[in-house]
Amino acid sequence: MDKLVLKGLKFRGLHGFFEDERINGNDFEVDLTFVTSLEEAARTDDLSETIDYSKAHEIVGSVMNGESKKLIETLTFLIGQKLYSYFPMVDTLEVKVRKLNPPISGEAEHSEVTMSWPR
Repeated sequence: MDKLVLKGLKFRGLHGFFEDERINGNDFEVDLTFVTSLEEAARTDDLSETIDYSKAHEIVGSVMNGESKKLIETLTFLIGQKLYSYFPMVDTLEVKVRKLNPPISGEAEHSEVTMSWPR
């Protein structure tokens, strides 16, 4: 199987456990890994035979710019469910959501959740 990866999709969202995060927002990054056959798309040079980046970004954006959620686990799950439903040709989907500069007492670059959907 082949892989198509979209890495570092950036969003500002009103998500987080603390009220301040849901008011002022946080910066997030999302990575997507689609495992599927890319041979037909490569052979035909036809976008309809592969993952449309714009549509994938739109789907992720609908979650990240949507209703405020407390947990990045919830964001990851919602993104995955929507993408998995929209792209039935995908054999396996992996979604990573990172919250940059998470609100903890020490320094941290990000927190991250990874979830997978095998068919």
